[in-house]
Amino acid sequence: MSDAELPIGPDPSLLLVDDDEVFLNRLARAMEKRGFVPTRALSVAEARVALAQRAPAYAVVDLRLEDGNGLDIVEALREARTDARIVVLTGYGAIATAVAAVKMGATDYLSKPADAEEITRALLSRGETLPPPPEMPMSADRVRWEHIQRVYEQCDRNVSETARRLHMHRRTLQRILAKRSPR
Repeated sequence: MSDAELPIGPDPSLLLVDDDEVFLNRLARAMEKRGFVPTRALSVAEARVALAQRAPAYAVVDLRLEDGNGLDIVEALREARTDARIVVLTGYGAIATAVAAVKMGATDYLSKPADAEEITRALLSRGETLPPPPEMPMSADRVRWEHIQRVYEQCDRNVSETARRLHMHRRTLQRILAKRSPR
């Protein structure tokens, strides 16, 4: 089933919460093309303001934000609108956080980098069944490389600090960073 075949419903309002402004803007444009009406928030504080103005039918919330935890937004949205469809995104996928997100009211939980097609499927899927797998999922090597790049950027491109946080040998990390991204 393609994105075009999934019904959005009568209320296309969508709250996007992520502290990565470039990703947030790209995702907002992609979701507009799919028929949603997105509102952007770069922080928990901005998301709370947006929720106070209008509780959206759909939300995509990053788990870790600079000023707090995305689960706070999930909880606030669930209180404001019980029928909201909420997808939690994270760069640090772990079973414990996925369970916590679903218990707090998230509809689904996706690891970054997730594309607009995956997010749309997760937002619009109904019932107890999982959405179908993506047509061209990223390889395990690509997911690993993306995670390493994200942590490297968060450490201000400091190889030693990145290696310490990833529990890797610094020279191993340097070799990985010197290579091109896998497909």
